[in-house]
Amino acid sequence: MSRRKNLLMVTTGILIGLLVAGTAAHAAEAPPIRVGSYKGATLEVGERSGLVIGPSGAAYTVTSSDPDTVAVEQVMSFWVAVAKAEGSAEITVSNQAGETGTLTLTVGSAAASAAEDSPSQSEVSDVRLELVRLVNEARRENGVPELTVNEALMDAAQSISDKEYSWHHTKEECEATLAFGYRYGFGVNLTVFTGVSTGDTAQRALDNWIRSPGHFETMIDPDSDSIGVGVTERGSVTYCYLFVGCPNTHNPYE
Repeated sequence: MSRRKNLLMVTTGILIGLLVAGTAAHAAEAPPIRVGSYKGATLEVGERSGLVIGPSGAAYTVTSSDPDTVAVEQVMSFWVAVAKAEGSAEITVSNQAGETGTLTLTVGSAAASAAEDSPSQSEVSDVRLELVRLVNEARRENGVPELTVNEALMDAAQSISDKEYSWHHTKEECEATLAFGYRYGFGVNLTVFTGVSTGDTAQRALDNWIRSPGHFETMIDPDSDSIGVGVTERGSVTYCYLFVGCPNTHNPYE
C-alpha cells in the first residue's frame, strides 16, 4: 500500500485573555453520564447532530425511545442522532456500570432534502466531534477535567478555520468569538498539514498538539472549561483550530 507524503505541517498556539480578579465559580456536581447534542435539542427533519457524551473513553450503549422520530447511529467512536420525523424522542446513554444519562430531542418540520448534510459536510462534522473526544481523552489521562462543547466556540473556531490561516490572527480570532457570543478569554491551537485521509485528521491534529509543549499546555489547561474546534479541508490541505474557553479571563477586544 502506498503512503501519501506529508508536504506541510504548521502548528501554532497562543493564549488570549486578560485575567479577571477573583476565581471562577465551581460547577454543580455533574451527573454520572453527560449527554448533549452539538446542534442543540431541536432538530429539523433530515438533520444529523453528533451526541457529546462524557466522560469520554468509556463504552456506551445509546438507544432512542422512538427510532422512527430520532434514530441513533454509531460513527467511528461516537454517536449521531438522526431526525426522521416530527415529534420528540428521549435518547438514553448507559455504561457497563448501569449508570445512565438522558437527552430529549425535538424534531420540527422541514424538507429533508434541504436539511440533509452533504457527504463532505457530514465527514467534517464527524471529524470535529472525534477531535473533541480525543482532546477530552487526553485531558482525562492527564488528570484534568473534560471540557464541555460550547456552541459559540464551535462556530467561532469553524469560521476562523474556514479562512485557511496558516498562522494566528489574534484580532480576527477575538472578534469571531465575540461575534458568536463567547465573551471571555480563550486558548487557541492551530495546526495545518497535508497528506492525511479524512479518517486520520483528528488523530493527526491531536498528535501535533501533543508533540508541542506550548500546544499541549493549552490543550490540558486546568482553568479552561469549554471547547470548540474547527476543521477545514481544501484539496490536500487541512486546517484545524482548537479554542478552549477560559471563564476567568476577559476578551481584550470586547
